[in-house]
Formats: sequence, structure tokens, C-alpha cells
Amino acid sequence: MTSPTPLLPPLTGRSTWFERLSGRAMANPATARMLAWLAPALVTVLAAVLRLVNLAHPHEIMFDETYYVKDSWSLWNLGYEAKWGDDADAQLADGDDSAMQTAGSFVVHPPLGKWIIALGMAAAGPGSSFGWRLTTALLGSLTVLLVYLVSLLLTRSRTASTIAGGLLAIDGLGIVMSRIALLDGILTFFIMLGVLFVLLDRRRTLPLLDAIGTDDPPESPTQVTQLTRMAQVARMTGPVLWARPWLIAAGMAFGAATAVKWSGVYALAVFGLYVVVTDALARRRAGIALWPTDAVFRQGPASFLLLVGPALLTYLMSWTGWLLTAGGYDRQTDANPFIALWKYHEAILAFHVGLASPHPYASPAWQWPLLLRPTAIWVADSPAPCGTDHCIAVISSVPNPLIWYAGVAAAAYLLYRFVRAMIQRQPIAPMLTFALVGLIATYVPWLLVGNRTIFQFYTVVMVPFLVIALAVALRELAGPKHAPLHRRQAGQRTVVVYLCVVVLVSAFYYPVWTGMSVPYEFWLIHNWLPGWI
Repeated sequence: MTSPTPLLPPLTGRSTWFERLSGRAMANPATARMLAWLAPALVTVLAAVLRLVNLAHPHEIMFDETYYVKDSWSLWNLGYEAKWGDDADAQLADGDDSAMQTAGSFVVHPPLGKWIIALGMAAAGPGSSFGWRLTTALLGSLTVLLVYLVSLLLTRSRTASTIAGGLLAIDGLGIVMSRIALLDGILTFFIMLGVLFVLLDRRRTLPLLDAIGTDDPPESPTQVTQLTRMAQVARMTGPVLWARPWLIAAGMAFGAATAVKWSGVYALAVFGLYVVVTDALARRRAGIALWPTDAVFRQGPASFLLLVGPALLTYLMSWTGWLLTAGGYDRQTDANPFIALWKYHEAILAFHVGLASPHPYASPAWQWPLLLRPTAIWVADSPAPCGTDHCIAVISSVPNPLIWYAGVAAAAYLLYRFVRAMIQRQPIAPMLTFALVGLIATYVPWLLVGNRTIFQFYTVVMVPFLVIALAVALRELAGPKHAPLHRRQAGQRTVVVYLCVVVLVSAFYYPVWTGMSVPYEFWLIHNWLPGWI
């Protein structure tokens, strides 16, 4: 990974306290090396602590765990999702899986996420609520590390990257969706893994394309004629790059995301287009005359095969249990298992298209930026002592409001910067646009689903891109190194105050993210909007 460039100006008397502190730290090679691994380690450990402590509470199947816990256990034992008898939730919480049947059950999400949940259940037993949620908590913690690494590749600033990872580590939506056996946290992990691989591919391939436009002299006179001929061809069309291992890895990650929930295919499509566009822009910078058609019609098919081929193979592999057994739902509809799988997918698609059943916590996508209707995952009158006679325990998917609303504002700011740069025909850095690409992949498709029943907690996939956008915006607020001293002082103080308040708000909300027993009045003051109850 490229060594990050300093975010701060040289150490002088015209520096702020933060710049002087950072300058001293980075001036010592040993300290700089320690910070290089200490910062991501700390934010990841913080995320793990907030997600793993008391993970087994409550010891009951809550919300949509009723689908995924039982499906995961039947997958582990039978190779496919099976039906369960009455009162299966309570029995399974006692470690009794006798309600599991052998008849295949109609399920509407691919198997990979449930296989991952099953790993924790296999390790801890079917009656362990800690086991149900273990793998989602671990992947949720690793998602924080992925956000740090993605931010580092974009900004080349360990400060901004630590802020991005830290904000995700303490955000309520990320915490809650890591502490429940649902698919959305697993989906987020694989999407961010694919995003990281796309950036690594960009870092590897763009220098190869940029080198086309250089005029370095040949190594020996005998190469003059050959290199001149190659340069003439290169100026019209660029090379077709097949050696792109990170692009293959990205395809596998996005394929895994799609094998968790079909919405992962949106990320595959959007970041596939991003690869083509960045290829085209690199060829234009290199002076290639036919750069648009060169990127689309020559490099495009190669990139498609390198990205989509592994994604499709990964997706099909996730169905191995269903393909190799005979009891799965619709498995016997055709002698050819792949034709039977295609018919099953037609039934799943029909379900998703027609899903419009009312739900008290349904929230259409246009409401999501406003945070009008978070999902109550679990609510119980608590008998545990809490200092009053009326106690309540709640797990709500409401994010940290200061992170959420500031993230939405930061995304709007980056969009403004992008539009202004386009109008003025100015170059714009990838760190100012990349989060917008991620939000296109994870938010815009939901605006097109009409009346389908969807929920605010789906936005857990958006949160990594919102915190990246927020970290970039805070970096801008802190002031560029050429800004006047008073501007940098004011900006950096504002950022520090904001981050301190964010930490306090997360501490304030942590009891209602983890189901702690609290006084009823204490819970009420967490509901800042009417729809949060």
C-alpha cells in the first residue's frame, strides 16, 4: 500500500497544536511505523468490543432471526433450508432442534449468508444465541477495518481513515446489525471487500495506462523503430489489460455479496461501470485518441469477463448444497439441476416483485435520508432493576443521529463539489466522488422499487460510504495545509468538538442498541422524532 502523504503542513511556528503533535510523531520512523498498524487495530478492536460484549442477550430469537437462524441450522445439517414445526423458536433456544423437518422450505434469499451464520451455530451449538450472532459480529467488526483501508487508499491520510473507521465502529446501525443474525451486515462486509479490491485494481492498473503517455527514451538504439511503431499504435488504442488479479477478487467479493442478498448485484453493476469509466479517463490522460471506444469495446469485454465471470461462479457455488441434495424446495422440478435452479429463481423474483405486505416499521427509501422510521428490533418490559418501577429493554436500529445526518450532509456536499467541477471542467479527486458511487449502488436502486415493503435498517449497507464521505468533508473542514493559520485552527477545533459530541451521543444511545434494562423515561428521551418509537 502506498505510504500516505502527510495531511499537515511542515512543522513551523505557524502550525496548529494538532499539526505540531502529528509532525513530531511522523518525524520519528519508529513511531510512524507503530501508528501505521496501531490506528486500524484500535478502531477494529473497539468495534469488536462494542459488538461482542453480551452478544447472547437476549437469549431468544428476535425479529427476522426467526428465518435465518432456523434456515442456517437446516442448511448445516441437510444442505438446504427446511421447514420447521410449531414452537420451533422457543425449542431451538433451549437447544432442541427436533422441530426441524426434512421437507424443503421456500426461501427468498441465496444461501451464503446463512452458511456463514451456521458456522457460529456449529461452533457453539444450535441453542446458543451467542453462536447465532457470532459470525455477523465478527464480520461487522472487520467491516470497520475495510472502511479504514478504503479510506486510506482514497485519502492517503491516516487521520481521515481513522475517523471514518472510528465513526462506523461507534455507529448504532452498524452495532445493531452486527449483533443480530440477519443478512444485511454480512452483505455490507462483502460489498466493502469488493470495493477495496476495486481500488487496489485501480492502483495497480492506472500506472500502466499512464505510462502510455510518457516520452521516456528507449533503453537502446535497436529499440527505436519498434518503440516508435508501438507508440503510434498506442496513441490510437491502448493495451487490453488481462492481468488484473484484484479485479477478479472484486468479482468474487461482489458475487459473494449477491449470494447473500440479491441487492449485491447492484454493487457489482455500479462498480463495474466505475471500472470502465476510470479506464476510459486514464486512456484519455495517456493521450489515446480513441479513448472512449477503446475503454468500452476493447478493454470493456475483458473487464466484464474478469469481474462478472468470477462473480457468477461464486454465486453458483453458494448453491452447492441445494444442487447436490434432493430435498431442497423445487429441487425436483427438472432432471437438470441448473434448470430447476433457474425455475426456483423465477419464483424468488416473483416474490420480491410482489412483496407489498403492510408492516408497522416499513419505511420507503425516500424517507431514509430523513431517518423517519428506524426499526424496533426487540422490545420487552424488563423485570431487571433499573432504578424505577417501570423498566424497558429495547434494541432499536436507529443510527447515531449526528453521524447519520452529518453523513447525509457530507454526501450532499460532495455531490455539489462534483457538479461544480463538471460545470467548470475542472479535475476532481477520486476521494470526492468515490463515496457517491457507493451510495448510487446501495441507495438509488431502492428508490425504484415502488410499493415494496422495505425497512430503514437496509441502510446499514450505505453507512460505510456515508462515514467515508463524512471523513472527507471533515478533512476539508479542518482546512488545507495552505490555508491561513486561523482558518486551520478554527476548522480543526470544530472537527474535534464534533467528534467528542458524537462519542458522547453514541454512549448515550448504546443502552438502546444492546437491549439494556433502562427506565421508561430514559428510553423516551432517545426518541427524537415521533417515528422513532
